[in-house]
Amino acid sequence: MAEHEHGSMNIEVQEKAFAGFIKGSTWVAAVSVALLIFIAIVNG
Repeated sequence: MAEHEHGSMNIEVQEKAFAGFIKGSTWVAAVSVALLIFIAIVNG
């Protein structure tokens, strides 16, 4: 079996996927907060 050298794997695809996940999560959180504030204002 070949020896594995720590830190030698190309993780560019995983980094892009993770960045997309964080960006999507941030948008969902922001929209959720905005929606809750809107509902609170409308209901008075």
